Amino acid sequence: MKILKYAIGALLFISASTYAQNEIEPERKPGHTNQNKFKQLYDEFATPNMFRTGSGAPGPAYYQQQADYKMDIEIDDVNAKLYGNETITYTNNSPDELKYLWVQLDQNMRAKDSKTPLISSSGISPAASASRAARTYLKERFDGGFNIEHVKDVNSKDLPYMINRTMMRVELPKAMKTGDKFSFKIKWWYNINDHVKDGGRSGYEYFKENDNRIYVMAQFYPRMAVYNDVEGWQNSQFWGRDEFALPFGDFDVNITVPADHILDGTGYLTNRDEVFTKDMMKRYNKAKKSYDEPVMIVTQEEAEKTEKAKSSKKKTWKLSAQMVRDFGFATSRKFIWDMMAVKIGDKDVMAVSMYSKEGNPLWEQWSTRTVASTLKSYSRMTFDYPYHKAISVHAPMGMEYPMICYNFGRPDKEGNYSDRTKYGMISVIIHEVGHNFFPMIVNSDERQWTWMDEGLNTFVQYVAEQDFGEWNPTALSPGHDKYPSRRGPAKNIVRYMGGNQDYIAPIMTKGLNTYQFGSNAYSKPATGLNILRETIMGRELFDYSFREYANRWMFKHPTPEDFFRTMEDASAVDLDWFWRGWFYTTDYTDIGIKEVKKYAVTNKPNENGKKLAERYNMDPNALVYFIGEGEEGYDEAMKNGTSVEDLPTVKEYIMDNFTPEQQKNMKKSPKYFYQVTFDKPGGLVMPLIVQYEYADGSKEKVTYPAQIWRFNDKEVSRAVASEKEIVSITVDPDLETADVDTSNNAWPRETKESDFNKFKNKVKN
Repeated sequence: MKILKYAIGALLFISASTYAQNEIEPERKPGHTNQNKFKQLYDEFATPNMFRTGSGAPGPAYYQQQADYKMDIEIDDVNAKLYGNETITYTNNSPDELKYLWVQLDQNMRAKDSKTPLISSSGISPAASASRAARTYLKERFDGGFNIEHVKDVNSKDLPYMINRTMMRVELPKAMKTGDKFSFKIKWWYNINDHVKDGGRSGYEYFKENDNRIYVMAQFYPRMAVYNDVEGWQNSQFWGRDEFALPFGDFDVNITVPADHILDGTGYLTNRDEVFTKDMMKRYNKAKKSYDEPVMIVTQEEAEKTEKAKSSKKKTWKLSAQMVRDFGFATSRKFIWDMMAVKIGDKDVMAVSMYSKEGNPLWEQWSTRTVASTLKSYSRMTFDYPYHKAISVHAPMGMEYPMICYNFGRPDKEGNYSDRTKYGMISVIIHEVGHNFFPMIVNSDERQWTWMDEGLNTFVQYVAEQDFGEWNPTALSPGHDKYPSRRGPAKNIVRYMGGNQDYIAPIMTKGLNTYQFGSNAYSKPATGLNILRETIMGRELFDYSFREYANRWMFKHPTPEDFFRTMEDASAVDLDWFWRGWFYTTDYTDIGIKEVKKYAVTNKPNENGKKLAERYNMDPNALVYFIGEGEEGYDEAMKNGTSVEDLPTVKEYIMDNFTPEQQKNMKKSPKYFYQVTFDKPGGLVMPLIVQYEYADGSKEKVTYPAQIWRFNDKEVSRAVASEKEIVSITVDPDLETADVDTSNNAWPRETKESDFNKFKNKVKN
């Protein structure tokens, strides 16, 4: 049964308290700027131009620079050092003349004289463990910064350069004009950090029992900064938190490591026949045709045998990648290696895992299968994965690079693991593999806008987790009928949204400067997009628009405005109110039921009705009267059970103004009338989702669009006319809007037991 939504005018549905207004002209108030929550975002957005259009698409003059690398890298496994030579060829596709180039030296964050440790507040605890005290006050700081030996042009002539912490400015012999290319060489080395002890996004993990290391390498080479139409050079310093902004380019990288190491990384392995044994090649060819089960390229037995003996020889692995923004690799003699094929569109992609025996049996069971599932889910939500492989590497942290990522999750020494460990590993693999899409391909500026990387990716991670649980039911533990996602559902963000406002920042804040980084950059944007998809836009509109954004900006550099504009452009849904509230403020959702008034209908004049008729010079016997509960005549009208169509005046109107066919098709007449007033103590605008329950036990859910708040940001009323008596009303019954206080969400008001009484009764029982 549909609720009849009558447009009840002022003359038909006004109580005495409403029209008995003070007719004295109010005092004139001063003017004010537009603070309406539905104000458009023109003030916040940049003006569209030839580079970026008002629709959110790249403009006809859009450009991006290119940086190509040829590198020779060597790992000194004995001393844990990395040595490198690179030639960078930089192409200026901008309309601007460039006098110098900026190069990122992110490892300098770990230099002995780094300022990074000095930007955080610190204090002295009343007590500390001996190890903590020694590490804090006695241990000399690890020196992991770049040692630049030279910067030269291709003719080996020195180029002037200046290093400012994590950025290096290279002076050009002559200014680069549009279309110019310039090649230069850098030689460097640095001490590789133990990322387990000293932290970091790359480095090695040391295994003392057999004196071996697993290297997961990234930010290991001087990298070109981005130059674009938005801010020129993106040369913001790297303090350790905000990640990276990088141009696309082609890479040819030769990596020399001990001969018994197993290595893989970004790009095609171009000398596979040199570094693979015959058995490995046979297994690899088998894996390329295996779509259901991973195939072992290096078995655990082989890896355990290799890690017990060390080769004094060296081997060079050659990798080549096109149109990637970065490069990473992993190498160790401890690696077990497996692969399987996954069909993406019309091509096969290799899902790959590299892990040590410490990761088994968990990694052998689920890593590569998770990679394959992730590629399918993300491709469905965005575009077909364009690269030929995706690698998951076992490491005690999570980090991502093109075609390769590092993921945690380790059983105990006996091989046992909890649900938390299993789901944690699967989720981090989904998340880090998903970063291939955001930001490795849809190449947003992580240094400025962490949420465009982490938030968008965490949203699609939620979708991919649910897919994984559906496609791999054997992975679900008893008691779980679907994957237990930590981030995504609206109810999971409530604690953060309703927290101390002194320690919450808007999403549109540089990541380095945010409080509660994980909630701000990962959870809140992911939850907001999930609310958009499930509650505000609907899946069909949202998914189409989200795919449009991904396809418009794949292999390009989008800004937040490009995302916001595209989502509206492709959907015809005005979302400025949502972006403003969810992304630009720290407002929270709190919508409740302030009051419910019941009315009865009659055509018998009462005092209030007579006054109204007199005021507007109308015949009191020709009006329909709605009498509020407690007012004179209410009980009698309800006892009579009169419905609108039973009133003589209404019958007469219908007979005079509707054809017999129209009369036949008229809706059934309601006899229960309610005026429901909803208030909004929270500042955030959201759709008003209301569930009405009737005396016969049936329920109906109605979603009033967010625009219902456009003229009154504090409270709104709805007149509800129904054939059946309403016995209860609930706001947001399925917890879709992240409402931080549900105590005001029900009518009649629910009496909830206090936490103290719950505790007292628990003790008593």
